[in-house]
Amino acid sequence: MSGFVKYTTPANLVPKGYQQLTSVSSSTALTVPDGASVAYIQAEAQDARWRDDGTAPTASVGQLLKAGFNSSPFIGDLTALRFIEAASGLILNVSYYATSGN
Repeated sequence: MSGFVKYTTPANLVPKGYQQLTSVSSSTALTVPDGASVAYIQAEAQDARWRDDGTAPTASVGQLLKAGFNSSPFIGDLTALRFIEAASGLILNVSYYATSGN
């Protein structure tokens, strides 16, 4: 196993949108679409740091999201998530979903 974990999107998720952030040199919040409650987030080119308690992460403080690895789905208050690049050049890709029936 090469360190990759396979995640699949549960059948009850409905796509709500996509966002790509390319300017993340300071703490940045997501622009969450109405109804979205789940997000798949991927760091591209550089690692990212994140926090979900509404506090700004720094380049050295916060949960590390390694570049090139797919995250497990984040389920919670998406508006509280904040990101920052751990090194210059981060591209952050975010796919948003709602659970069906919501």
